[in-house]
Amino acid sequence: MAMVMRSSDVSRKLALAGARRLFSTRAVANETVVAGVTKALSSTGTVPEWTKTTTVYWGQSGYGLRSRSTLALGEKDGDEQKKQTKNGAVSDGGHSNKDEKGIVSYWGVPPSRITKEDGTDWKWSCFRPWETYKSDISIDLKKHHAPTTFMDKLAYWTVKSMRWPTDLFFQRRYGCRAMMLETVAAVPGMVGGALLHCKSLRRFEHSGGWIKTLLEEAENERMHLMTFMEVAKPKWYERALVFTVQGVFFNAYFLGYVISPKFAHRMVGYLEEEAIHSYTEFLKELDKGNIDNVPAPAIAIDYWQLPADATLRDVVLVVRADEAHHRDVNHFASDIHYQGRELKEAPAPVGYH
Repeated sequence: MAMVMRSSDVSRKLALAGARRLFSTRAVANETVVAGVTKALSSTGTVPEWTKTTTVYWGQSGYGLRSRSTLALGEKDGDEQKKQTKNGAVSDGGHSNKDEKGIVSYWGVPPSRITKEDGTDWKWSCFRPWETYKSDISIDLKKHHAPTTFMDKLAYWTVKSMRWPTDLFFQRRYGCRAMMLETVAAVPGMVGGALLHCKSLRRFEHSGGWIKTLLEEAENERMHLMTFMEVAKPKWYERALVFTVQGVFFNAYFLGYVISPKFAHRMVGYLEEEAIHSYTEFLKELDKGNIDNVPAPAIAIDYWQLPADATLRDVVLVVRADEAHHRDVNHFASDIHYQGRELKEAPAPVGYH
């Protein structure tokens, strides 16, 4: 009975010693916590050896006391952690910021240091040097799939009906128009990729590379948005509009893809054709001088491997070429379904830029 009572007292005192740090997300110094735990245990006459050598980390809020999760850090690991903190870590803004303190993690995942070909630090965390490319701007921009079947016509006129309120709202503010367009254009690839991913898991089969292709499309469209955010700052009501449009479009496209993938891909093909038209009009306004041809954002120069003196016009050219490639991929995917085949039966155009 005495042994049971002593064990219960030890557990209670240990919990009380750590209760003050229950909701802390910081790494706690060895001397502070261990001293408290040692004091709580010393009254029982037993002081374990681990209290003299181990740094204890308490869990984050919502996970309770991490009384059984400890990490022994030697002097070498401690020095390495301090060095990472001194050198800085990747910030939330997408690039490294040496003025900020490094993130101290219980799991000890070190930040990767990547350099450009010239040896300078790579400052973007949202994409890596091996994901950059030179866009093929020589692609045929006038290709068009003439709608013949009922599904094609439904997809075509669905996209056309979406263009009218867009023209009314943005009129000739093509910078804001491009930014808002990309918040929608980045949805289909993610939805299609996720559904194909789940299908691949259910059927225990390969996807033919189409999961990667569609997710690449979604990421590429998102990079368009990250670029145009540097050019046109969204107003509060435009941000509110994104919530509404994205919520409606995501669920509608998800349902459409589940019912008929050939309709969904055809609609995206027509949506990309409209994007090509919008960016062509954007270029016309730039050439007329109605829109300032400002220097290209740094993120665009690195992502599309543009020259250092690139301008907004150069950015619009490569973005328009991207949309043309997405047009081809989605019309191709729809054609595969129209022939009664599955996407996995045709090699996916991975890396088609």
